[in-house]
Amino acid sequence: MSVFRVILSIIFPPLAVFDKGCGSILIVLLLTFCGWIPGVIGALVILNKS
Repeated sequence: MSVFRVILSIIFPPLAVFDKGCGSILIVLLLTFCGWIPGVIGALVILNKS
């Protein structure tokens, strides 16, 4: 997980998981609509899985 991805997940979470697949983008997008913090946490969890 690079520093750029972490910063991107804090600013706009769905864009940070763009290359992880359509399902990941949709999950993070829905979490971001529910609130910014859940979106950031979801993006960081998905980025942490390698």
